[in-house]
Amino acid sequence: MASSDTNGTKLPLKQIPGSYGIPFFGPMSDRHDYFYHQGRDKFFATRIQKYKSTVIRTNMPPGPFISSNPRVIALLDAVSFPILFDNSKVDKRDVLDGTFMPSTSFFGGYRVCAFQDTTEPSHALIKTFYLNLLASKHASFIPLFRNNLAEHFADLEDKLAGKSSKVSFNTSVGSASFNFLFRLLTGQDPTSTVIGSDGPSLVTTWLAAQLAPLATLGLPWIFNYVEDILIRTLPFPAWTVKSSYKKLYNGFASAGSSVLDEAERLGIKRDEACHNLVFTLGFNAQGGFVNQFPILMKWVGLGGEGLHKQLAEEIRSVVKEENGVSLQALDRMTLTKSVVYEAMRIEPAVPFQYAKARKDLVVESHDAAYEIKKGEMIFGYQPFATKDPKIFEKPEEFVANRFVGPDGEKLLNHVLWSNARETEEPTPDNKQCPAKNLVVLLCRLYLVEFFLRYDTFSFDFKLAVLGPEITIKSLLKASY
Repeated sequence: MASSDTNGTKLPLKQIPGSYGIPFFGPMSDRHDYFYHQGRDKFFATRIQKYKSTVIRTNMPPGPFISSNPRVIALLDAVSFPILFDNSKVDKRDVLDGTFMPSTSFFGGYRVCAFQDTTEPSHALIKTFYLNLLASKHASFIPLFRNNLAEHFADLEDKLAGKSSKVSFNTSVGSASFNFLFRLLTGQDPTSTVIGSDGPSLVTTWLAAQLAPLATLGLPWIFNYVEDILIRTLPFPAWTVKSSYKKLYNGFASAGSSVLDEAERLGIKRDEACHNLVFTLGFNAQGGFVNQFPILMKWVGLGGEGLHKQLAEEIRSVVKEENGVSLQALDRMTLTKSVVYEAMRIEPAVPFQYAKARKDLVVESHDAAYEIKKGEMIFGYQPFATKDPKIFEKPEEFVANRFVGPDGEKLLNHVLWSNARETEEPTPDNKQCPAKNLVVLLCRLYLVEFFLRYDTFSFDFKLAVLGPEITIKSLLKASY
């Protein structure tokens, strides 16, 4: 360890506590604690308590079979976590899904941009393509999403008015999200391609095969070992979802020809660009939105009619004063903005971050410093970083106005959902989500459109593999 690395901290330098256990049996024990005996949050909380540290050594699923090395250094506080964003210190090569990587056969044989490190030349090239593409579509964001939401709300109302007394929010918003994303990127409707109306189900099937080792189906305990052997002994082969992926690829290749033309002008092979865009649309965007919108509405719903009234009053008054829904109007809605950030803070849609130490380094927590050796896997559990009690008051509570005002805005530095701080911006040279600002915009816009139409709503929810499943029970039409 270079002296400058250790001399740069004034905190006491400590050994990282924790244990990986006996080979094979240690990872298996941790895996069963994580999935079946304790659950995610308790798994980490008990180890923090045991070792009196928020930086610990442990094993992370899916090892020991699919993962050749499940050993990680876990960062479980707001101070240590952001080292995962420092590309001078960490390498993000092939660590998107954690301690294992799905076969590139899922992505047409390419290591798509999300699996590339910032030092790889193609990373900056492909991410520049993404950023340019989004910039070129900027004027379409609001009108196109509003049109898709109109279809979504009509779908909810029609089903509630029918025989069913409740309707799946996830299914409805999933269709709206996919249609929006496909129309935004290609200018065409997916129903005009081989995808038809099956886009969301095709994406779900494709994602499930890749991410199965990281999930649990919530079966009765007597099936735990059967599930564990079936989905975490060997990875699912890509051929099992080949037909689903082929439809997505062919649909985008035909509808997105002008986008792919631009990729070729930048020097990206047409086939590679198409596989990257399908991954971005399916994994990053659709996979993210299908989780993010239910999370948002879960917490807004739990806020009750009092919060609904406050949101409706702010949204309707600003829209009236601005003579419509615009970027300027959205920016004036301080409570609406805060609610979106608070949902992202309290339940980040992607709770994990992984990286490998690019060199020997020192990471600091609130009260100590720890040495990490080059090549060691670093893991961050974001919900513990964004609910750090030394940063946030009442961290386990949903505080709707938490980010309102100058003091609240300062806390945005600790909102980390986009693979960087909320106060930072995506560039070709970092790993921050290229659509970070679009995601925030669409979440705000969803609330605006919702509370322009409805005064309140009732719902149920349950936890599922990809996040909360929301069931809408009633929608009370706006009374103004």
